[in-house]
Amino acid sequence: MSTFERYLTLWVALCIVAGIALGHLMPGIFHAIGAMEVAKVNLPVAVLIWLMIVPMLIRIDFAALGQVKEHWRGIGVTLFVNWAVKPFSMAALGWLFIGYLFRPYLPADQIDSYIAGLIILAAAPCTAMVFVWSNLTKGEPHFTLSQVALNDAIMVFAFAPVVGLLLGLSAITVPWDTLVLSVALYIIVPVIVAQFVRRHLLATGGEPALKRFLDWLQPLSLAALLATLVLLFGFQGEQILAQPLIIALLAVPILIQVYFNAGLAYLLNRVTGEKHCVAGPSALIGASNFFELAVAAAISLFGFQSGAALATVVGVLIEVPVMLSVVWIVNRSKGWYERGGKAPAVTEAGR
Repeated sequence: MSTFERYLTLWVALCIVAGIALGHLMPGIFHAIGAMEVAKVNLPVAVLIWLMIVPMLIRIDFAALGQVKEHWRGIGVTLFVNWAVKPFSMAALGWLFIGYLFRPYLPADQIDSYIAGLIILAAAPCTAMVFVWSNLTKGEPHFTLSQVALNDAIMVFAFAPVVGLLLGLSAITVPWDTLVLSVALYIIVPVIVAQFVRRHLLATGGEPALKRFLDWLQPLSLAALLATLVLLFGFQGEQILAQPLIIALLAVPILIQVYFNAGLAYLLNRVTGEKHCVAGPSALIGASNFFELAVAAAISLFGFQSGAALATVVGVLIEVPVMLSVVWIVNRSKGWYERGGKAPAVTEAGR
């Protein structure tokens, strides 16, 4: 993890301040940017989102799908948490906290939008940062790679139906044409482009060429993320200044969701006898989110000024410190984990 990535929360906080300030000082510029749309897709943001997403997808080697069977227990646990638990648990937490407990303290016209943003955030499993978290827990790299590749492949087909189902259950109107367009624009096409670039680089210069390209692209990707946040908060500033507790209230269900799903994945891996080097990244993949995709989808579906867009940005704000705390818990509990009965036996058998 680079120094810049380690302090991502600080940069996001500074973007919040900068965005709110610029939104007040130069509202005309922000409204002009917001009006640059084609088929409900904001063109400047689409470019920024692509700069965020494509570098992360270039890292993914879909050939790793052939290794899925080697860690089938960990793969099964993570898939269960990512697709059968996390979106639904987040929807339940959103209904409980945003729709009921915190309702008196939030703008009434944005309640459904906040819940929608939380659902979108939870329906997108993390792609790039998972490799950082896995490395910090000394995770099995082949498991992490194959799990991420499998999640990305599933996301192409499952993201829209899961989001549509849960938005429907929340009585939120689902703009299916925009949702399908978002999946095509921010998942399918970037995956195709990223894999084409990856194969070209490997064919012409091998792994060194791929690494050089990603090292060059990474700062651009992070700059695009921060620029997107400045735009978002340029539009959200008035609402946040009027009710500054919004961000803290939205963070509550996200925090509970992260620890709940990480803990569930970790315990299920222990029960099934999976090794700790697989259980660690499994728990982290089960807890973290592909927030770049979530931000893009929320903007496309509900707009810059929506509560949905703000809710996904809160996910970005707390991602790094929360996931580092999960890494700390996983590392500190390794001894307890390996005293679980089956895990040591499996470890010995695999030597």
